[in-house]
Amino acid sequence: MELRRTVQICRFHWLLLKGRQCPRLPLAPRCRQSSSFWPSRARGPQGLPRKALLAAALGLPLAAGVAYAVAEKPERRRMRLLLDGGGALCQNSPEYVAAMSECHQRAANAIVYGAIQNGGLYIKLGQGLCAFNHLLPPEYITTLRVLEDRALRSSYAEVDELFLEDFQARADQLFLEFDYRPIAAASLAQVHQARLHDGTPVAVKVQYIDLRDRFDGDIRTLELLLQIVELMHPSFGFSWVLRDLKGTLAQELDFETEARNAQRCARDLQHFGFVVVPRVHWEKSSKRVLTADFYEGCKINDVEGILRQGLRLKDAADKLIRLFAEQIFYTGFIHADPHPGNVLVRRGPDGKAQLILLDHGLYDVLQVKDREALCKLWRSIILRDDSTMRKCSEQLGVRAEDYFLFCEMLLQRPISMAELTLSNVLTREEAAYMQSMAKDRFDHIMQVLKDLPRSMLLVFRNINTVRGINVALGAPVDRYYIMAKSAVRCWSRTVSQRQGGITGSFLLRWMRALWDSLVFETTLRLQIASMKLTTSLLRLLVYVGFLQPSQEQQRIYEYLEA
Repeated sequence: MELRRTVQICRFHWLLLKGRQCPRLPLAPRCRQSSSFWPSRARGPQGLPRKALLAAALGLPLAAGVAYAVAEKPERRRMRLLLDGGGALCQNSPEYVAAMSECHQRAANAIVYGAIQNGGLYIKLGQGLCAFNHLLPPEYITTLRVLEDRALRSSYAEVDELFLEDFQARADQLFLEFDYRPIAAASLAQVHQARLHDGTPVAVKVQYIDLRDRFDGDIRTLELLLQIVELMHPSFGFSWVLRDLKGTLAQELDFETEARNAQRCARDLQHFGFVVVPRVHWEKSSKRVLTADFYEGCKINDVEGILRQGLRLKDAADKLIRLFAEQIFYTGFIHADPHPGNVLVRRGPDGKAQLILLDHGLYDVLQVKDREALCKLWRSIILRDDSTMRKCSEQLGVRAEDYFLFCEMLLQRPISMAELTLSNVLTREEAAYMQSMAKDRFDHIMQVLKDLPRSMLLVFRNINTVRGINVALGAPVDRYYIMAKSAVRCWSRTVSQRQGGITGSFLLRWMRALWDSLVFETTLRLQIASMKLTTSLLRLLVYVGFLQPSQEQQRIYEYLEA
């Protein structure tokens, strides 16, 4: 009997050493998948290859030590040099860091060169990468910024050729003054400064003359490249994104559509006195030329430029977030390309920051039901309302098991249910968590993106770009809180308008929005106060001796302290 029990115990420990789950032990409760990423243990065959690998791992260092001990002094010196060279590859060594930085810089330079040589969609893809400053190394972000407004350049002859095709006149004949030297150049067009015959200063956006000829070929080339990548890496399937968005991208080639988008945007945001949408001059515009009022200003991420005007970074960041939150949560007509080159800052009549919103070619519409779900979802994330987070995510098409992952994708940061505040700048651990999530749960992320309404893809682009700009400004405001307040107000206004009748009057809509905002802020502050009060009470009980310090109480204290 004792021998049998001994054999069972040995088998139990042998199973543990081999990483197997003992069939007699109960399964451990499953943790939420999005809270951490523990790599799954490989369960391949346990045979000769494994033993050979184990023998090599133990035998090679031992053999190297013996060889070093019996070697002559010159041979030992060469062995030490070899060892030092291998040590230089340590990820914490200055040599390794410098080598990786040079590698990233070469790759970033190659991306910029390829984008500029090919133009069009390739420049737009490079612009999109700039928004991922929390995932990409800084060498990419710094280098790729050149694509925002200093990319291609058309010759004077090409500009005149395009004007002759569209207006039967050269540019200098159509305007009183026309500067052939572009002041900005991006993915689809370059911008020239000019003056109308009545003296009005204008900005003239001139499309690259061969862009339409190359667009279909660029789309087919990108589709082919994505299919090749998908064949090599089946989980990396982004061809469906290009397939769904190529119709939206094609609309950018029509500057008359862009002019109509600008007019609608100006109407939607007219109650924001700090937003300027340049007025379009239709008589000087066509499908390839767009003429609008000219405004001076610095890019929204130009910290020195904003401070030089005597403006506050906090004011500029706050207005930027409120502007795009209004589009996402209320109007549903969303600017999908708000990179820093498309948002300028100048000193307004009130002496505060005024935003000039440019480039209205890429827009998408978010349906009312999706906007309402997004409003409630953002509010529930800030309040850590887990059940509402799940419910609203499912309303947007996300599967129940992926709702928490979707919330972290939406905010582009980890979410701790034990912590009510969200820092706008990721710590090193949080950045590592996001990178790990992008790598280890890539299949789930792709599935979430496929499940969402297609317009949400450009909403992600908008939110992430604004996040990147706020970080570039030093994160002077709480973006998550401002977005949540806007979501609450916009949801109240949407519900009031849908009800119509007397409840749809301006006064009652305003009162309801004010009340909902007050309830949200009160709820948030009460939760924070409750946490702080409970923490203080626990510390007091420990201090006076009613509770004895223990590991379990320490964990509770740390939870409440957070």
